Formats: sequence, structure tokens, C-alpha cells
Amino acid sequence: MDDGFGLWDVLVSMLWFGLLMAWIWTIIAILGDIFRDRGLSGGKKALWVAFIVIIPWLGALCYLIVRGQSMNERTHQAALEQQAKMREYVGAVPAPNVAEELRALAELRDGGVLSPAEYEQAKAKVLA
Repeated sequence: MDDGFGLWDVLVSMLWFGLLMAWIWTIIAILGDIFRDRGLSGGKKALWVAFIVIIPWLGALCYLIVRGQSMNERTHQAALEQQAKMREYVGAVPAPNVAEELRALAELRDGGVLSPAEYEQAKAKVLA
């Protein structure tokens, strides 16, 4: 009889490791939500954190039951704000002017910096 670490042991270990990672991710998400919530006072935040640190399973379960909906709304709002910031940034960056880029490439080709093959390759990238 072999007392080695078999396939079943590997699969069970992977399952437990996955559950541990999910648990850690959940606790991080809950703690992040507690500190992101502007509606909670400092004392209430401290009580929630203490509850989650002292009795983790019960604290996390109670937090998700009591404040899960508002947690979802805050996460959704943060995603919308991030999307708006991204759109604002992308709108502020000017779009490349294809004609100017082609003219610059032609100048480089005429000046001998680019070979005709390199020019055609760069032109294809600009026009793509």
C-alpha cells in the first residue's frame, strides 16, 4: 500500500485552496466596502470590522445579509464613476491625424530614414 500523495489528495487540496482564496477575497471585498461607505460613522465601521475579525464566518454572513444590497449598489456606482473617468480621459486625448502621420512617414522615406518596404509596412499600420 502506497502512502504517497495521490491524485485524490491533490484534487482535495486544490478545492480547499480555492475555497481559501474565495474566503480571503470575500473578506477583502467586505472590508473595502465598509471603508468605502460614507454613510457609516466611524464607530459603526469599527464595530463591523471588529465583528468580522473576531467572528469571521458569522460576521461576514451577517454583513452580506444586512448590507449586501447597498454593497452591490456602491460597487456599481464606483464602476460607473470609473467608466466616466475613462471616457473623460479618452475624450481628452486627441485622435491621431492619419494625414499628418502619412506625411511624416513620406518625409522619413524621402529623407532616406525609411526604406520603401519599411514605409509600406508603417503606412499599412497607420491605415489599419
